[in-house]
Amino acid sequence: MEKIGVFVIDNNSLFREGLRQTLNQMEDIEVVAESNINDEALELIASFSPDIVLLDIGLPFFTGLNLARRITQRSPGILVIALTPYQDDEQLFQAIKAGAVCYLSKDVTTDELALAIRRVHQGEHIITEAVLTQPRVAERVLKQFQDISLVGVAMEKLAVPLTPRELEVITYVARGYVNKQIAHKLSISEQAIKNHMSSVLRKLDANDRTQAVVMAIHYGWISLKVNEPLEPSK
Repeated sequence: MEKIGVFVIDNNSLFREGLRQTLNQMEDIEVVAESNINDEALELIASFSPDIVLLDIGLPFFTGLNLARRITQRSPGILVIALTPYQDDEQLFQAIKAGAVCYLSKDVTTDELALAIRRVHQGEHIITEAVLTQPRVAERVLKQFQDISLVGVAMEKLAVPLTPRELEVITYVARGYVNKQIAHKLSISEQAIKNHMSSVLRKLDANDRTQAVVMAIHYGWISLKVNEPLEPSK
């Protein structure tokens, strides 16, 4: 069995060693290297080519975030799991901007961490789940997503469960249009827009429009590039 290669970056050597010993007990996970939070970590990552980087973004806060951003820019195929001694909305938002695909407390259990590593390795963008439970963060993400490349990582598209018309509607919603404006744009009734949005929320099991938009952006179903025209539904 080919193991998932993990690179640990943390200024606490005891924490790094603990992670190494714990994760190396897993049949499918191997810590290939470790480092402090510094520029040398980038060179080591290039040498070892891990699948996943476990990176402490706690303290110094922006040093860890900047390193995460540089990793995702240099090596987009390497996935970053952000670890933090405490969790708050601002840190979650900054982790998203830095390109992290998962955001975890350093207090997680061994099983929880191993599961997150496996899910990320299989292509899941777990950080979205954290966003969907934090409405204030979701709102900020939507405002920042005018440039979809902000996340800084490549995400594979899943099968689209929405109809072409529903995609049009949710794209306009993401761009800040209200129902009346969308109805005018699409030359259909405002009630039809409400019906389409109800269908979107039901299909995505979303609680509200913001959550639906975040999901659609994450899975690559819609783009928010402002100057990009919408293709008419067929």
